[in-house]
This record gives sequence, structure tokens and C-alpha cells, in this order.
Amino acid sequence: MKPSVLIIYTGGTIGMINDPETGELKSFDFDLIDQHVPELKRLNVEMTTLSFDHPIDSSNMHPKNWLQIGEVIEANYEKYDGFVVLHGSDTMAYTASALSFMFDGLKKPVIITGSQLPIGTIRTDGKENLITAIEIAATTNKKGDPIVQEVAIYFEYHLYRGNRSTKDSASNFEAIKSPNLVELATAGVNIEYHKKMMYRSKADTFSVQKSLNERVGLIKLYPGIDFSIYKSVFDRSKVDGIVLETFGAGNAPLSKELEQMCSDFIRDGGHILNITQCNGGSVSQGMYETSSMFKRLGVISGKDMTAEAAVTKMMSVLANAQSDQIVQQLGENLRGELTN
Repeated sequence: MKPSVLIIYTGGTIGMINDPETGELKSFDFDLIDQHVPELKRLNVEMTTLSFDHPIDSSNMHPKNWLQIGEVIEANYEKYDGFVVLHGSDTMAYTASALSFMFDGLKKPVIITGSQLPIGTIRTDGKENLITAIEIAATTNKKGDPIVQEVAIYFEYHLYRGNRSTKDSASNFEAIKSPNLVELATAGVNIEYHKKMMYRSKADTFSVQKSLNERVGLIKLYPGIDFSIYKSVFDRSKVDGIVLETFGAGNAPLSKELEQMCSDFIRDGGHILNITQCNGGSVSQGMYETSSMFKRLGVISGKDMTAEAAVTKMMSVLANAQSDQIVQQLGENLRGELTN
């Protein structure tokens, strides 16, 4: 039997074509996808398409849309061998990270892809991204098990772990990068899978989290930062968790004001996650005096997580973990998002 793949179009450049009358970009009917990408007929895959009623520009992507994608996959999980989610590239890494934390016991591929140019453009990167994403979603090993059993992003010949990815370029075809983890697969003449890098869930059954806590703040430090401007982010009546993007290995300016704000926030039940704003590397709290304060106060090291993973992980953990397990889960590796 042919492997079956469900293609879910949420929006984004990949699903756009030029209107011949107005010249404007508009979404096309994905039920007619093989008219725009006739090469799909040559794949030995049974494909079904499902489109959001109102395609979403990825800049408008919202946690409620992540839950919507999760519900679609949950409802169709037993019917298909794999899933391809078509998505705008701007917030693709946020969606991939969020889904990775929402899915427990995932044993099938969920491949997210998109493009920098509309699929109706002659030089589009969308066709190759779509075709290879479908091929990866349908690929099994000799035992018949999916090679990929996690949420991943396929873009421009590379397959990356979803919660290790970030958008790196607004203009290059290689728009997505994975700063702290090598790719899961590389597409050349053949698709080379790096099987030792694949994540495997230890849970026996597939389930989807149905809630996310949106009361999360993100602050990127900079020299001369006036912390009084950000007092509202440390307001426990409005915010439950904060992600701090710090310098280097987790360092911040020596500031009594910041120390007091962090201390009060954590004392009142808030949680702070410290990640580096560097493109690569990891947080190591206490290595320098400028990060010792965080360690002393109980700020959690985010190690080498991306900002996208840190924000969505906090949304997931704060909404679903028991109160006495939040600190542990924020600091530990849940879905391959950080290096222990």
C-alpha cells in the first residue's frame, strides 16, 4: 500500500500564486495542488490536502492557531502515516517548537515547510521544499517504522529539529538554521538521514496538550538598558513567566534594580528562564560574576535553547505541569530542545 500523508495548509508564501487579472498574490485551492506541482503525481504517496478556512500570514500566527493545528493532527493521527504543515517562514520556528511540546508520544513525522517565493513563481523554492517534505513524511525504515518521529522543519535541502530551529535570513533561500544541533537529514541526490540524531518519545500513546499559557514575556538585554521600562513585564498580576535573552554565557549588567525585580518576581511565584542571545553556545550561570546573581535567585538556565523554544516551552509547561514540577521541567530536556 502507498504511504499516506496529510498536507495541512495554514497560510504563507508557499501557497500563493499571481492573480492573472490583478497581478496580486492570492492563495490557491490546495485541492488542485497537482496542477501547480505536477511532479507530485510521480510520488508513490497517497496525499490528502486540508486548508485553513482563512489562510494566516505567519506574522499573525497565534497560540490558538497552534492548538488548531494540533487538533487537526490529533483527529487524523491514526488515518495517516505522516503530516506536512505548510506555513509562512517568519514564525515557522515558533510553531514547530510549540507543536513539539504540545505532542507527547509522537511516533510519526510532522514536517513543517514553506518557501521564500510563491509556488507559482518560476524560480520558486516552494516546489522542492514541498516535494521533499512529503517524501520525508512518507519514508520508513526496513521495519516499516517512520524514520522521523518528531516535529521537524524542512527547508532548502536540510531537515532540522523543529524546536532547535530559527529563521536566519529574510532573503536567502536557506532561511532556516539550527544553531546548536546538526541537521537531521540532508537532501542531495539521495536523502541522507542522520539516524543517531533522531528524537524518540518514551511515551506509549499519542496525546496533545489543549492549553498554553500566553502570560509569558521576552526581554532582550542591551548595553545601557533601562530596567524601569520593563517593570510591567515583571508584574505578577499579568505575567507568569519571563524569558531573558542575556549576553554570552548568560550574563547581565550588574544592576540592583534588575536583581530586585527578578527576586520579587520569583518570590511571588513567577519563573524566569535565562537563554543566550548569541547565535550559538549555551548559558552557564555562575561562570562570571555577571551571571552569579541569576543562579543565586533561582533563575533557570535555558542552556542552549533558541528563543522560539524557550518561549513556547514556557507557555506549555506553565499551562500543563504540576506547580512543583515547573522548575524541573523548564530546565530539563523534554523534546530534544536542549543539550544536557
